[in-house]
Amino acid sequence: MRKIGHLINGEQVLQGELLDVFNPSTGQVTSRVCMGDEALVAQAVAAAKAAFSAWRDTPPAKRARVMFRFKQLLEERADDICALISEEHGKTLEDARGELLRGIENVEYACGVPELLKGDYTRNVGPNIDAWSDFQPLGVVAGITPFNFPAMVPLWMYPMAIACGNCFILKPSEKDPSSSLLVAALLKEAGLPDGVMGVVHGGKAAVDALLNHKQVKGISFVGSTPIAEYIYARGTANGKRVQALGGAKNHAVFMPDADLDNAVNALMGAAYGSCGERCMAISVAVCVGDAVADALIAKLEPEIHALKIGPGTQRGLDMGPVISREQLTRIEGYIQAGVEQGAELTVDGRGLQVPGHEQGYFLGGCLFDRVTPEMSIYREEIFGPVLCVVRVASLEAAIELINAHEYGNGTCIFTRDGEAARLFGDEIEVGMVGINVPLPVPVSYHSFGGWKRSLFGDLSAYGPDSVRFYTRRKTITQKWPERASHEASQFAFPSL
Repeated sequence: MRKIGHLINGEQVLQGELLDVFNPSTGQVTSRVCMGDEALVAQAVAAAKAAFSAWRDTPPAKRARVMFRFKQLLEERADDICALISEEHGKTLEDARGELLRGIENVEYACGVPELLKGDYTRNVGPNIDAWSDFQPLGVVAGITPFNFPAMVPLWMYPMAIACGNCFILKPSEKDPSSSLLVAALLKEAGLPDGVMGVVHGGKAAVDALLNHKQVKGISFVGSTPIAEYIYARGTANGKRVQALGGAKNHAVFMPDADLDNAVNALMGAAYGSCGERCMAISVAVCVGDAVADALIAKLEPEIHALKIGPGTQRGLDMGPVISREQLTRIEGYIQAGVEQGAELTVDGRGLQVPGHEQGYFLGGCLFDRVTPEMSIYREEIFGPVLCVVRVASLEAAIELINAHEYGNGTCIFTRDGEAARLFGDEIEVGMVGINVPLPVPVSYHSFGGWKRSLFGDLSAYGPDSVRFYTRRKTITQKWPERASHEASQFAFPSL
């Protein structure tokens, strides 16, 4: 059986205990991944540290040329990358391609690093005194990424980190590790020197080793809120710069004037695409008025029943399986809890059998009506194809409902009313907002990040914030005295 190793100093390292990697569509083991420990992390960090000085001193334009070539290789090998994603994650090939394309956008942004790293210069801030700022890399930085976007989320991180002159260690999810290694191999093929990019697989032992290692200067994380909070607390306690993106409970508000036909089409993809295993998935539909709720549910139910579900590697599907047997059991537990707590399950996707894939981790789309804020299906992130409908009396009540939730990742509103849209955009306490856009994921030259317990740290992911996260500003003030001039000592604090 194929073994998946680590990437250290440009070479594959088959070291550590082996963990099974499953195909979610079949429930069968397809490979085994080596799990790293503290000693292996130390090897990866040592290789990155050794490569840092030369890479830091490489001109930004040359670093950008590696990114240009990397982008080309990603496009050329897209089919191979997407096939690995679908095989190990379960998402459809079309969804995998969409994920990869959004990741490539971040490589494109990193290609502009010579411009992005330009500092400020001011001549004559004082008599014969000039000042300028410079943005310098941190050193060795690391990224810890989730299973749901094995290509895109890492591409949020290391293209810009590396383009800024850092060396990077990726700790991808052990559930779907293969695409990370293929993409890293393409980066080497693009001309990246050995040691600048490393990949270490593992669980908590590897994560803690990265958090504790003194030479790791920054950590980027995407995952659940409890783990994000842990990583932020431990990383910052160890003096590291940390950005930790956590969980979400994303609401979509439907106003009485919304174009429900278009809104339903948008909601179907936002709620059930990738089996709801997206941090920006819409999991709560907030309907302003009973009439809106009744009409929305009437339109949703036949669409949910018509979802095309099967193995992710088969084309033309709407959904594949969820990532694992454990995840399937967890989601089904939430569904049962919702029923027991009084929500009305109008579409029940449990017990779905896909012919020829009876051992796969399949779950049909589920729809709850009359969900209330006290229910666990409303409070907690389910991370599955489960949509909850909540009924409110007004837009103000919808805003109050959303603002009261502990998460503040993404939200959207469907309306034709510009005044309502403006009020919503101004008053909502959420980091990413859509107006008639169900998945308001920022493009690569903006930044991605929620509010409240959806983000720990001061800087969001990718875009302009990534340049600031992966660099430190240094401000230099210099003076060249005129010849034969003699200045008296000055003991007061200097001023103009």
